[in-house]
Amino acid sequence: MINGAMTSGTLALLALGFTLIYGVADVVNMSHGALYMLGAYLFFVFTTIFPIDLLLAFVLAVVLTGIIGATIYRLAIHPVVDDLLASLVITVGVTIIIQELTIISFGSYRRPVPSFAQGFLTLAGVKVPNATFLAFVVSLILFGGLWTFLAKVKIGKAMRAVAQDHEVAMLMGINTERLYMLTMGISATLAALAGVLITASTTRLAYPHMWDTPLYLSFSIVILGGLGSVKGTLVGALIVGYAEEIFVTLSSLYLPGGGFLKGVVAMAIMMTVLILRPKGLFGKRIEMEE
Repeated sequence: MINGAMTSGTLALLALGFTLIYGVADVVNMSHGALYMLGAYLFFVFTTIFPIDLLLAFVLAVVLTGIIGATIYRLAIHPVVDDLLASLVITVGVTIIIQELTIISFGSYRRPVPSFAQGFLTLAGVKVPNATFLAFVVSLILFGGLWTFLAKVKIGKAMRAVAQDHEVAMLMGINTERLYMLTMGISATLAALAGVLITASTTRLAYPHMWDTPLYLSFSIVILGGLGSVKGTLVGALIVGYAEEIFVTLSSLYLPGGGFLKGVVAMAIMMTVLILRPKGLFGKRIEMEE
């Protein structure tokens, strides 16, 4: 259960960027997983190819990914932002382009990503890697920070206003296009944060096809919690994280090798929710209830 909680924190951060851009701009960003991968690769570049301090490498990786995300919105998504199908296709194309550029630049080999911390600590009798615990704590702090930003800061309130009613927000003088680009930048930053934290605390490897698992996990979490719901993202991540942990534990007892099928859990949850409750648990825009 402790490991499930640790997993849920970073999964929530991963899915938050996905639901944020949908809630504000109605964009289903299929390149979210590719931005996750890009963050991990930039961290690899800044720690291995051009070695600098780990913390500085972390900051540079997420900031650059955020800038790239905003640029992708301006150049590729902005012209078709009002067409859901076109934006969906465009972001799929962006994913393929990022993947192929990554292969051209670094090859298809797995690249080592350094960990932020070594060793273990014991929580409630369970040994937890220090890197995993650190990723969990940082994820919760960032999640809380964004929650506060949306609830208290002027730009965050503007995002909520646009999410609730696009036309009224425009009449109130909000520059929605600029806000969409900013939201995409924040979404990409969150994807990169999750990419670095999860990769550095688990596999410690970056590779070109690592984007697919984060993408379907993001889908599963936001569909379970409700597309566009920040609160639902956190609840959905908790459910998916615990469900995967329970599945791995039980399969190790009754189904040798079944732990490799844990990805099925997220997809099964997503399909069940789509059938029984298509709007998810909190199927609203970015509501940020007080």
